[in-house]
Amino acid sequence: MLDKLEAIKAKYDQLGVALTNPEIVSDNKKFAATSKEYRGLEKIVHAYKEYTTLLDDIDFNKEALNGDDEELRELAKLETADLQERKEAMEAKIRQLLIPKDPQDGKDVIMEIRAGTGGDEASIFAGIF
Repeated sequence: MLDKLEAIKAKYDQLGVALTNPEIVSDNKKFAATSKEYRGLEKIVHAYKEYTTLLDDIDFNKEALNGDDEELRELAKLETADLQERKEAMEAKIRQLLIPKDPQDGKDVIMEIRAGTGGDEASIFAGIF
């Protein structure tokens, strides 16, 4: 999973550089498409950065548990369970973010709700929405 996230971060960084390219900035269609893709990857990259920070904290905790300082070991013991819970939650969040989006999600829709047959109750119910 980390390899895939690193590839996404690299793509995000490339898009960030591309958004400063004068050729792309001058072409509205390319700029809009690049900007949209950049914003789409933003949540994943931020979650990835938070996840790597959390992994670093877990590694530091493991080192502290094996260290000589008694107070640091006690603090590490207290934080270990919380860090593991946060790691599992972050992994679930990242898995959710990595699910491919439906191409139809970005399209607009016009929906009309009309009262149907059934008397006054159907008209009142349709009016609520």
